[in-house]
Amino acid sequence: MNRMNTAIMGLCVIVLALSALSCQKQVAPTIDGELKKWHRITLNFEGPLTNELDSINPFLEYRLDVTFVNGNKKYVVPGFYAADGNAAETSASSGNIWQVRFTPDTIGDWAYSVSFKKGKNVAVSHKFDDAESAGFMDGYKGTFQIGDTDKTGIDNRAKGRLNYIGESYLQFEETKNYFIKLGVDAPENLLGYADFDAATNALDLRKEWQPHAQDFTKDAQPFVWKGHKGKNLLGAINYLASEELNVFSFLTFNIDGDDRNIFPYLLKRPVKEYESYASDKENIEAWENFFHKTRLDVSKLDQWERIFEYAETKGMFLHLKTNETETDHLMDKGVFGTEGKLYYRELIARFGHHLSMNWNLGEENNQPKEEVLKVARYVSKLDPYHHHLVMHTFPNKDDRYEDFIGDQSPLTGASLQLSAPDFVDVNPRVLKWREKSNATGKKWALSVDEPGKANIALLPDDEDAEHNEARGNALWGSLMAGAFGVEWYFGYASPNSDLTCEDFRSRDLFWDQNRHALHFFKQIPFWEMTPANELLGENKGFCFAKENNVYVVYLPMETETTSLDIGSSGASYSIQWYDPRNGGDLLKGSLYKVKADGMVNLGTPPNESNKDWIVLVQSIKS
Repeated sequence: MNRMNTAIMGLCVIVLALSALSCQKQVAPTIDGELKKWHRITLNFEGPLTNELDSINPFLEYRLDVTFVNGNKKYVVPGFYAADGNAAETSASSGNIWQVRFTPDTIGDWAYSVSFKKGKNVAVSHKFDDAESAGFMDGYKGTFQIGDTDKTGIDNRAKGRLNYIGESYLQFEETKNYFIKLGVDAPENLLGYADFDAATNALDLRKEWQPHAQDFTKDAQPFVWKGHKGKNLLGAINYLASEELNVFSFLTFNIDGDDRNIFPYLLKRPVKEYESYASDKENIEAWENFFHKTRLDVSKLDQWERIFEYAETKGMFLHLKTNETETDHLMDKGVFGTEGKLYYRELIARFGHHLSMNWNLGEENNQPKEEVLKVARYVSKLDPYHHHLVMHTFPNKDDRYEDFIGDQSPLTGASLQLSAPDFVDVNPRVLKWREKSNATGKKWALSVDEPGKANIALLPDDEDAEHNEARGNALWGSLMAGAFGVEWYFGYASPNSDLTCEDFRSRDLFWDQNRHALHFFKQIPFWEMTPANELLGENKGFCFAKENNVYVVYLPMETETTSLDIGSSGASYSIQWYDPRNGGDLLKGSLYKVKADGMVNLGTPPNESNKDWIVLVQSIKS
């Protein structure tokens, strides 16, 4: 009888446990954000109460995935541990909130289902369907309804997700417009900012962004944290947008690198001790000695998201550089494993919902081919939105792209670095990789993200007010070769350098010239055009053409006129001139019109014939 009673009592305990587990599954998440197309919505789930340093690692030993379905559209989105769900404000390191961020691309009813598993390394496991349930929201199903966006103008939510579509240019999904990106590749340590939690000051490189306090505007107030923090960096982004620049880049991990202040991880030792160690450039084992390698700093990452979320409203492309050459071999001692997989999973879960962005697998990447492929395949499979995926490498080692073009890898483009101080290598390098990738049948979308000699690159205005070589050879040289954009590197030995810049106004005059280029490209069907320098014959300059329709010629300085082969159809073409230095309207030169009769002279510009000019030659419709 005692045995039977014991068995009955044991069965009751099991039933009660299962009943409690069933009840846990029925707790509906709260949903933050506007339920509109292209807007970020956040599902907040109540899960196990834990903390960043719990013996059961909440980042590695739990796995949250939510599957969103609308008709034939299906997205499996990774989730993450969010402490109290408001860590940007509270700096909480504990709590029971788990989040999933999602940007719906269709109006109407969406259904979602939740998977929440636990087990050893389950967050990075290849197979996890049969992993143990973590209870709580595991198995929960729900629905929500999405309306249309109300955003307009430069806000990315008015344009939709920026997609790689197998062409040389990325395309916004909502508007179907193609994208030209122009902006900054420096400072690489943009996120080494004093207002972020646990900000360190190794090598005295921590940033305040004080020069951009004047650029903070009230539209950014919802994105500050703790009442006032974040304002200066938000102001810096607003300044870039006011100049009509549309991209900035940043490292997300530079332990043992050039700056050493950017990391999403928890320190194991006091900040001052880390700063002392990392301020000695000879010390390169901080990753091994100072960090919890699989423990994330939830509040810092939530504060990063405030910056990125504001950037979204300002039409910014986020260039996430996930490693640099000093760091790409640190995780898992250079063989892609648990540490690296968790790093990319956390980045994708927390920031992959952004609409205009790319993943860069490494600045000056020097990893073995097989390791790059492991990372690329992992990111490509895990990212539900399949964002543009690139790699950056040394200017004299670009031939390693041969191993990744075409179907050899999931990469969809290259982030090109060059080295000539006068930028003359830009146009031919873009042409080289455009031709090579196109030949595989999988066109890469190419960007020039670090033009110029490393110690000089783009000088400040007070050292080069006209920026003639940067404008002609790099800016127009890139775009006329079919690159989809340029990001400007500031040089490691220049004032307001790649590491020390806190004032984007240091190149203010040059941003005007970028804006002029962007305005011109909005007037032509650039996505249908191809580089065609051969149509200039032996003449200097660059040519970009949709043959028998529209031709653009960049005429270098000290080149008063040129000739162009526009075919022998006898059709009439108009000739107009554009000033790349000052922008403005299209102008008339010495010739207004020409007939297609082989190589024809285009005349001379309206003024300042010793300066550089753009010539726009368009067919005249009868």
